[in-house]
Amino acid sequence: MLLVISPAKNLDYDTPATTERYTQPQHLDHAEQLIQQLRDYSVQDIAELMKLSDKLSALNVARYESWSQPFTADNAKQAVLAFNGDVYSGLNAGDFNEAELEFTQQHLRILSGLYGVLKPLDLMQPYRLEMGTKLPNGQGKDLYAFWGSLVTNDLNTTLAEADEPVLVNLASNEYFKSVKPKELNARIITPVFKDWKNGQYKIISFFAKKARGLMCRYAIKNQITDAEQLKSFDLAGYQYDDSLSKGDTWVFTRKEG
Repeated sequence: MLLVISPAKNLDYDTPATTERYTQPQHLDHAEQLIQQLRDYSVQDIAELMKLSDKLSALNVARYESWSQPFTADNAKQAVLAFNGDVYSGLNAGDFNEAELEFTQQHLRILSGLYGVLKPLDLMQPYRLEMGTKLPNGQGKDLYAFWGSLVTNDLNTTLAEADEPVLVNLASNEYFKSVKPKELNARIITPVFKDWKNGQYKIISFFAKKARGLMCRYAIKNQITDAEQLKSFDLAGYQYDDSLSKGDTWVFTRKEG
C-alpha cells in the first residue's frame, strides 16, 4: 500500500530535523532544468505566473537563485519535515520514531511540481512551484506536460514491490492530475472527508486537508499495509460511512469539527 499526498506552500526550515537520516530526490536533474528556467524570470514575472504578491515573488526568486547541488543536511531538509501546511499538521511527522520514519519512507510519497515525486526523507531545498503552474517548457505548456509519465512510472516502480499494489490517493486534484491512472499498475482508493454543516455533509477544505494527514498518521502509527484496515480510521471524530461511499471512493464523515 502506497499513500500519496500533496506538498505544502508553507515551509519550516527553522525547526531542527528530528532525524539525521536522509535520501536524495530521484529527479534532481529535472528539478535543475526547471530551476534554470525559473532563474530567467523577474520578480514581476513570477508574480504574474504564480499570482503571488511582490514580497512572495521576491522570496522565491531568491530561492531559485540560491538553489544548488549537492543537497546536504546543511543546505536542505527532509521533505516530510520541511513542509508545514494543513496536511502536515495532521501527519505531525516530527514526533515519529526511527521505525515509524522507516515505515513512512516505504509507504508514503509526496507529489511535487519541482521534484516530481519525493520520498519523505528526501532532502529538499525551499521552493514554490505548484503543479498547476502554466510554465511553458520544452515538453509543453505546463508542468503536467513537463513531468509526462515520469511521476506515474516512479510510483509504479514502488508499487511493483507489493503483492497486491494499492495506491491511496490523499493528494489534491491539482497534484493527482500529474498521475496517469490508466498507466498506474494498482488499485486506486480515494478517501473523501466530509463534515456536517447546514443540514448536510460537505467537504470543508481546511478540515479535509488535515484529515488527509491524519489518515497518513493513522496508517503509519498502526503500520497498516492492508488498505481495508483504513476503514477503521477514527481520528478527530471521523468514521467510515458505507452509505455515502461508492466503489473505491471511501467517504469518512463527522458531525463535529
